[in-house]
Amino acid sequence: MVAGRVVRFDGSRGYGFIAPDKGGEDVFLHVNDLLIPESYIRTGLAVVFEIEDGDRGPKASSVQLAPGAELNAPAGPSADRVVRTAVDDDEQLAADDYLDDVTEALLESAPSLTGTQILQVRSAMLQLAKSHGWIG
Repeated sequence: MVAGRVVRFDGSRGYGFIAPDKGGEDVFLHVNDLLIPESYIRTGLAVVFEIEDGDRGPKASSVQLAPGAELNAPAGPSADRVVRTAVDDDEQLAADDYLDDVTEALLESAPSLTGTQILQVRSAMLQLAKSHGWIG
């Protein structure tokens, strides 16, 4: 089992991403691969899961709560992550927030992209944004 934290999850669409604790790229998460109620899933939730090759690239399966995970924490972003709803000209967007926005745009505009393709585009977009100083 791999340990990680939910990066984002869209309950209306039934999918999201998990960031493995040991690093590496985020892993695609689908509601059908949860071994816990969907209502438990929120940004920052600690989970354990298997990684398998899906039709669209690496994906999480057998997703369950990590030992000691807190269920009563409020839903929403984890405390260690800064989330902004608007960015002023003098401010930079946090890298995690930027990647969330890129992922959402890719999923909405090109739903046929595979998980691997999404991760590749996200990586390229992150490097571009850093090179232009758009994100911190």
